[in-house]
Amino acid sequence: MSHHHHHHDHTTGNIKVAFFLNFGFTIIEIIGGLMTNSMAILSDALHDLGDSLSLGLAWFLQKFSKKGKSDSFSFGYKRFSLLAALINSVVLIVGSIFILTEAIPRLLNPAQPNATGMILLAVLGIIVNGAAVFRLRGGESMNSKVMTWHLLEDVLGWVAVLIVSIIMFFADLPILDPIASIGITLYILYNVILNFVKTMRLFLEGVPENIDLDNIVKKINNLERVLSTHHTHLWSLDGEHHAFSTHIVVRPEASKKEVCDIKEEIKAIIKHIHLDHITIEIEYEDEYCSMLENERQEGADGYG
Repeated sequence: MSHHHHHHDHTTGNIKVAFFLNFGFTIIEIIGGLMTNSMAILSDALHDLGDSLSLGLAWFLQKFSKKGKSDSFSFGYKRFSLLAALINSVVLIVGSIFILTEAIPRLLNPAQPNATGMILLAVLGIIVNGAAVFRLRGGESMNSKVMTWHLLEDVLGWVAVLIVSIIMFFADLPILDPIASIGITLYILYNVILNFVKTMRLFLEGVPENIDLDNIVKKINNLERVLSTHHTHLWSLDGEHHAFSTHIVVRPEASKKEVCDIKEEIKAIIKHIHLDHITIEIEYEDEYCSMLENERQEGADGYG
């Protein structure tokens, strides 16, 4: 558990660093956009300001999610990290749509900005936002993944600004600015929507991706001393920490040692999953279970 706690602290620290990097550069970006008379940079500054607010929220909720369980939240506060991912996804989607509404009209009436100033700001933007992405890379929680997309969008946006500004430095082609902005925004919007769908799936307590619950149930049912299983559930607290519960039916004469052995065998089957909570309910064949009765009345869920 100490290893996981260290990993969680590391994630929170990375989001904190990314927040200060992004917020500090946003201030520079606003000043630079005004000085270069570049609407593209000012639009990106507005988007970065939204990113900074999202990063601040992610930092707070990620830190808050480390709190232990309480009477009100018996599983702890890990799902608050998931809440940050959901809010940030919505913010990024709205921000991307706003950028599109600003960039598309510029296709009809492009303005020539200060290309030299744009080049300098673009290089600085790539360095600062690239450093923030580097800090957040490899995060397992949905919160970290969504925030990485926030910052990756900025990196790709500044790469586009750099290419466009270099071309405009030598040629009078201001229309390239809105074209690049639209292309990058559509690409990022696609990936953010995918992450939004994944986050909603976790919120609705769906089975985590890349985990085959049917296969797990089959392996448990194939154990020699297991007669059947039912009410088997696997869900995620924040995309990184999962919980598992199941009801196991055994023979009426099963001994305490056999029951303990069955539990160990089941834990061996699910040991590859990062589980924070495991509940294995043992029931004897002649024992009444209201959960099983409810499943039968509801048409069963395929795991009985």
